[in-house]
Amino acid sequence: MSLQPTPIGPVPDETARVAHAAFPTGNMYVQLRDELGRVYDDANFSELFPTRGQPAEVPWRLALVTVLQFAEGLSDRQAADAVRGRIDWKYLLGLDLTDPGFDHTVLSEFRSRLVAGHAEVVLLDALLARSRELGLFRPRGRQRTDSTHVLAAVRVLNRLERVGETLRAALNSLAVVAPDWLQSVAPPAWYQRYGSRVENYDLPKSDAARRDLAATIAADGQLLLNTIDAAVEQPWLNQVPTVRVLRQVWAEQFVQERGRLRWREVNEIPIPAEMISSPYDPEARYSSKRSVEWVGYKVHLTETCDADTPHLITNVESTPASRPDDTMLAVVHGSLAAMDRLPAEHLVDKGYTDSHVLVDSRREYGVSVIGPVADDPSWQAQAGSGFAKGDFIIDWDARTAICPSGKRSFSWLTNPDATKPETTVVRFSRRDCSPCPVRTQCTRRRGEPRELVLQPRVEHEALWAARRHQQTDDFKVQYAARAGVEGTHAQAVRRAGLRRSRYIGLAKTRLQHIATAAAVNLVRINEWCSGTPLAKTRVSRFAALQSP
Repeated sequence: MSLQPTPIGPVPDETARVAHAAFPTGNMYVQLRDELGRVYDDANFSELFPTRGQPAEVPWRLALVTVLQFAEGLSDRQAADAVRGRIDWKYLLGLDLTDPGFDHTVLSEFRSRLVAGHAEVVLLDALLARSRELGLFRPRGRQRTDSTHVLAAVRVLNRLERVGETLRAALNSLAVVAPDWLQSVAPPAWYQRYGSRVENYDLPKSDAARRDLAATIAADGQLLLNTIDAAVEQPWLNQVPTVRVLRQVWAEQFVQERGRLRWREVNEIPIPAEMISSPYDPEARYSSKRSVEWVGYKVHLTETCDADTPHLITNVESTPASRPDDTMLAVVHGSLAAMDRLPAEHLVDKGYTDSHVLVDSRREYGVSVIGPVADDPSWQAQAGSGFAKGDFIIDWDARTAICPSGKRSFSWLTNPDATKPETTVVRFSRRDCSPCPVRTQCTRRRGEPRELVLQPRVEHEALWAARRHQQTDDFKVQYAARAGVEGTHAQAVRRAGLRRSRYIGLAKTRLQHIATAAAVNLVRINEWCSGTPLAKTRVSRFAALQSP
């Protein structure tokens, strides 16, 4: 397919006449065409197509159809039918009423080009650029970020099912790419053992029987890998994706002992962030948050929250489920900075805030992070009656600390712990601590004086300033605006199934999230232009009867 640039012309007269007659009181897509005009153009996608070959479908229309598809939660076939049959879509796309559209497989091919060319973000960036031209978005206002879980398009497997399905997936792939070779090396018992899904069998219940089955699967998988290694005339077999997954899963789940593979104990397997959860989506990871457990991904949505502009999603970050939120704010700010979309104030929850985040955001991007920080976890602070770190006076210039009893620290040294190289250990004198009448409120270290571990000065001061600020009424007023991002998640879930991946792999899942964000923005731009007010929090009729 080659790109033959197609200019964005006016809506055909007959299409406009019929659309306005059919929707005399207005329609979302008709209004969007009239308000936005051009959103995408072929130049946005020029690098994805060669200059020679059969002409491709018009890229800017495919991009718009992709966003509309997510705005309405349609399949590829349903979206292609909508292009052919819906007057409002034809109006937005600038098509004649008799235009036959395109085959639904074109949408899948277009998404593949977007992912391969790392151009999926254009779906959101171009819409935001147009919104900025129309005054619907401006940087350096207020924005808010939150994450939610995304279920991978796979079944959750226990460890025994996982190894069985991993071997079965490898056999199925080899049956496609090397059927004759596989038929010549596969033992007859494998057809019975791996011919159907593992969960279709009545798996053993006792630990001993499950270990025996795991040992059998381990030996079969190792035999297959050894046979592949011995196939010197077909070295490419090792590059089959499911074979590579098989090797990794076997390394995670089994250990070599006395020439045989042994099922690893629970305390011997890797942490979830490093372990494949399903052979059918090797990038999906297990995670849990409070009462929710899932295998898949996370999505972090950032949106504006100023009162005088529509609340538009400005950035999308998709990650494996196991990646902690507190590593993401720097990534979000970097992405926003690259597109000149940084806020002045950024509202986030406790999962994102940390001392270095507060400092780095201000220093590198000029962004004030507003959100609750973690409370002091020490037993002194939790007890409410002990002397916590905040009760000590830290004289950074003199490199000393003064305890609540007025005693000065004895030493001020760099932390010898290699995992905390930037911290300082402040130690008090045993001579002062041992006879102290309030020692039991200060330390539980038998025979040892009190120690403080301090972060770098700028981080320490930022953290304690944030802890003090979050107790004020001003903070509560500022932070109240963060709650609205939960509504964005809900809207994206209802419209486009945000929490369920349509596709396999992180890259395609990211495209889904970006297209969903663009779809939500289209809806919100239409609501803003039509004067639709923001919905209020739903209250049941019974709850409304409660006296204030």
